[in-house]
Amino acid sequence: MTDDTLGFYEGMAEEYHLLFANWPQVVERQGAMLDALLRRCGAPPPRRVLDCACGIGTQALGLAGRGYSVHATDLSPAAVARAEREARVMGVQLTTGVADMRALGTQVAGTFPVVVALDNAVTHLLTDADLDAAARAMASKLAPGGLVALSVRDAETLVERQPRFTSERLLEAPEGRRILFQIWDWAADGRTYTVHQFILRPEGKGWQATEHTGVYRALQRVELEQALTRAGLVDTRWYSPEETGFHQPILTARRA
Repeated sequence: MTDDTLGFYEGMAEEYHLLFANWPQVVERQGAMLDALLRRCGAPPPRRVLDCACGIGTQALGLAGRGYSVHATDLSPAAVARAEREARVMGVQLTTGVADMRALGTQVAGTFPVVVALDNAVTHLLTDADLDAAARAMASKLAPGGLVALSVRDAETLVERQPRFTSERLLEAPEGRRILFQIWDWAADGRTYTVHQFILRPEGKGWQATEHTGVYRALQRVELEQALTRAGLVDTRWYSPEETGFHQPILTARRA
């Protein structure tokens, strides 16, 4: 993980909702999907959940609205502050904190029946050392028998295709019209890629553009499974988007 990761999410904190036509509906929809998965895995509400990559709260708020007791943490203080604000707006209860997913053992108190890090968050861990540190930290926050759930992009397909221009959309939304697109710059070895997220909005007779840059690892499924296994977790299982309705594959594992 690089310093750019913090800057990426600090910069995105006030604009992240603009990536969706209706972000509150996405919060509700993803909360329903994840609730169904957690119930399927034997972890229904009011179980305590640690969302250790909460961002502005897209999954944490959805789960809290469905009766889970959620502690939401993130590397970005600005994102955590936004999640707190949105919780008040939506009328749901969250506890929050600023924490690095590699250091949960010292930065987050207690253990939880469920730990989640969704929306490709773990792929900011660019080295095996960082990935192992995060896996061990998440495992340390699991109660006996507890469940971890991580979602990532389909890296195997991405490495094969190495897209350069992606996610282009024109949204008509209550916050106004906007154009979204991403430019991806791939490293020569195909192991990492830099994403430039552009948001264009009308301003006067022209358009205003903002750009946010983050670096990701093309993390293979087997690499993520092996990291959780090295952290002492068992019963790894992948759930496809077709099974869950979530937009990325989800890997679960348990503490023995």
